[in-house]
Formats: sequence, structure tokens, C-alpha cells
Amino acid sequence: MAAPSWAAPVRSDPGRSSPRGNTAAVLGSPITHSLSPVLHTAAYAALGLDDWAYQAIECDEAGLPGLIASCDSRWAGLSLTMPLKRAVLPLLDHTEPLAAEVGSVNTVVFAAGQRLGYNTDVPGMLAALAEAGVTAPAGATILGAGATACATLAALRETGLGAATVQVRDQARTNGLLAAAHRLGLAVELRPFGSQVRDGDLLISTVPSGAADFYPERFGVNRPQPGAVLDVVYSPWPTPLARAAAKSGAIVVSGFDLLLHQAARQVELITGIEPAPLEAMRAAGQSELARRAPLTAR
Repeated sequence: MAAPSWAAPVRSDPGRSSPRGNTAAVLGSPITHSLSPVLHTAAYAALGLDDWAYQAIECDEAGLPGLIASCDSRWAGLSLTMPLKRAVLPLLDHTEPLAAEVGSVNTVVFAAGQRLGYNTDVPGMLAALAEAGVTAPAGATILGAGATACATLAALRETGLGAATVQVRDQARTNGLLAAAHRLGLAVELRPFGSQVRDGDLLISTVPSGAADFYPERFGVNRPQPGAVLDVVYSPWPTPLARAAAKSGAIVVSGFDLLLHQAARQVELITGIEPAPLEAMRAAGQSELARRAPLTAR
């Protein structure tokens, strides 16, 4: 199928000439912890894009319209993290169908004078799970109901699932999740946060660091155990949830794996070059996490 006329062009050669700018950034609040600058900068270096730059910019929902409006021809694209993935939607000229279904955008590409929105969390999650051998889960439980949980629903649909259990702390704040599930054609069962997981489920935690630390108490003898666990947290690692899952014999997928694969797709969209240099990005990210480890352990 041909790409729509508004889609960002893709080049297979890493030449330095480009019709777009050479500046990119990740926006969010808080943002100082972000590993994205390390991953994207490593990708640019491996691709020979010596004049490209990528930075982290603190930006909340109130500041997003002005910041995007200030992006001139020097800008190639943006990565977005919390709390901006939904707030950006009305600021775009076009949104890819997948991102529209999910209801969140984590990548903005500036091309042909337009702002194009994409969601790379979905393909990134699928790639991270597949890398660990998780391609056809029997069932799934999601912790949390935010933008990443909505992307998780889309990823689960691609694995062939038609339903998922979602554990939430406040059912009054699930409108966005339920709307996404309806658009995606998935049935969702809402359960209280911390409920028991069905035996063999793929458990995906989309909540912030520390929010699921109590969950290992749910693991134990004569209790249902998840078959695989993906925790979107990547630092500090392993999380208590990841340690308990590994001890129980479950397959464990880290937040770094998800971040790496979604960032690789972002690089392809923003630079217009495929494929992204995944291993160079992986090495740079792992090195940075190792450097940070003594600091996060304090």
C-alpha cells in the first residue's frame, strides 16, 4: 500500500542531505532523567549525521502549544513523553491511523510544512516482546490506564488478543482508556489495582517507578503466576516486580527494551533513514544506564 501524501519520506541511504531540519528533542515534565538524548545522539553518530542535534526540553501541557509553534525549519521532529502524548493531538496537521486509534502521539515529524503525529510505543512494545520470544500470549493484564496503557492495548491487539484485564487505581479516570479500547475493538475488564493476575498472563506494568513495588507480594507458592512481565520502568533496574517475576520463572522484558525499540522507530521517522542503527543505540543506552547505576542506588 502506498504511503499517504502527508507521510514523512523515508530514505534507505544515510546521506547527510535532507529536505528537513537537523534539530530534534524530547519534551516532557519531568525530563532530566530521559535516556532519549543518549539513544538518538548515538543513532545520529552511527548514521553519519554529524550536524544533527537532539536535546531534552522541560515542557508541560501549558507550554506545549507555544513550543511547537516556535519550531521553525531547523526542526526535524520531537519525541514526547508524559504528560504530552494526548495534549499534542489538537496541535497536529495529520495523525497516523494507529496513533488516532490509540489516542496518543509520542512522535512529531516536521515535513513539508506540516506537523505529522505518530505512535512508536506500539511497534516498540511489539518488537521488545518479540525479542524476548513473547509473540502470542494467552491473556494479558495491564497495570495503569494512561497513554502507555492505551498503546499497550494496541500492541496486544496485534498479538491476536481480543480482550485484556486492566488494573486501575481510580476507575473514574479511565475514560481515555475505555475510548481507546472501543476504537481498537478490544474488550476491557477493569479490576482494582493489585488484584491477582491470571496464571500465565502477560503482565505489563505501565505505572511510574515505585507504583508497582508492592506487587511482588502477589507472587508466591500456590498463587497464579504471570508467564511474562514487561515493566516500562528502566531505571533503577531491575525493579522489585522484575526481580520477583524472574524468580518465579517468568520471562522478563525491561523498560529499556521498550524505550530502545520505540526510539529506533522514532529515529527512522525523524531522519527519514531506515533502518535505525539499533545495536549502536543499545550499546550507548546500556553504557549510560551502567554509569547512572551507582547514582540511583544511593
